Amino acid sequence: MTPELTALTLAGLLQCLQFALMAIPANLELGVGKTLSPRDPARLGKPLIEQVTPRTGRLFRALNNHFEGLILFTLAVVVVTLGNQSTPVTQYAAYTYLAARVLYVPAYAFGLVPWRSLIWFVGFFATLTMIVASLI
Repeated sequence: MTPELTALTLAGLLQCLQFALMAIPANLELGVGKTLSPRDPARLGKPLIEQVTPRTGRLFRALNNHFEGLILFTLAVVVVTLGNQSTPVTQYAAYTYLAARVLYVPAYAFGLVPWRSLIWFVGFFATLTMIVASLI
């Protein structure tokens, strides 16, 4: 397995961990009556994310943000791997993305401004670096 695929695998495990970090407090705060329901708007009154504490809401948004970032990172890993373009640059960038995503979770959960945005940009730039490097 290439280092980039290993980083992608670890990013997938991070996504699972993020889900647990969000789901456990959300279930404790809302109760399973709401979280196991079909979540019909008429029954809930407002979206569940608006009914949780600010930190749990941030964890939910961080989870969604990782889903979005993971799409582009997966594309980068696939292009690098299938194009046989793995280099120290793409390997370093893959692990930089992973490190940024790990740091992003607490930065977002604790509302660290402007660090959350800067950490996000590092991960985005690492992904962009992989895509551009695969063309060279």
